[in-house]
Amino acid sequence: MTDSDEFPGTNRRPHILRLIAFALFLFGLFYLVAIARIIDVDDIRAAVAATGPAAPLAYVVVSAGLGALFVPGPILAAGSGVLFGPVLGTFVTLGATVGTAVVASLIGRRAGRAGARALLGAQRSDRLDRQIERGGLWAVVGQRFVPGLSDALASYAFGAFGVPLWQMAAGAFIGSVPRAFVYTALGASISDLSAPLAYTAIGVWCVTAIAGAFAAHRGYRSWRRSHDSGADPAPEQAP
Repeated sequence: MTDSDEFPGTNRRPHILRLIAFALFLFGLFYLVAIARIIDVDDIRAAVAATGPAAPLAYVVVSAGLGALFVPGPILAAGSGVLFGPVLGTFVTLGATVGTAVVASLIGRRAGRAGARALLGAQRSDRLDRQIERGGLWAVVGQRFVPGLSDALASYAFGAFGVPLWQMAAGAFIGSVPRAFVYTALGASISDLSAPLAYTAIGVWCVTAIAGAFAAHRGYRSWRRSHDSGADPAPEQAP
């Protein structure tokens, strides 16, 4: 079965337009929340603190939702450190990170899966599904080590390309441990950035950034080799 058999020309266009609209919506949301900062995180942190003993769980839930709305993860993690300290705060940050990954992945799958398959075509989509089955978990883990890449945006993309939910949750947890500690510890040390905890966090961040850059380069080379070896054969000439 060819790509045109599964996605006829009359059916592909609505899927692709829907995918484009979804991408534009995400980038618009990213601008409003991550750049224009229309959400006041300090007010939210104060409201969570007012919940008393339930504050850690409340912060996990609220922070997971805010992360899916592109509130920068370092700000949310630092807030966790301010509220709960470096130890409990790190676990709260990890819980929120996994929650964001799950929520964004589900939305991405719901809104963008059909469009992504229509854009790629049946053969490429099936090949991508096989690659995800073999290495989707480690793709999510590796993405978490790449500095400067929005975790929420990546989670939306992973969902659209069909990464299973368990891989998203496990990969987000495993890959986010170093950064969760770094930003939470820096938040807990905000009043004294010369403290040993702050220096430790900065050291872990440097190691993580270097490892992330190396992993991204190696992953790209591996993807290129896989892509070149699995390239679609040239179509046969019509008689």
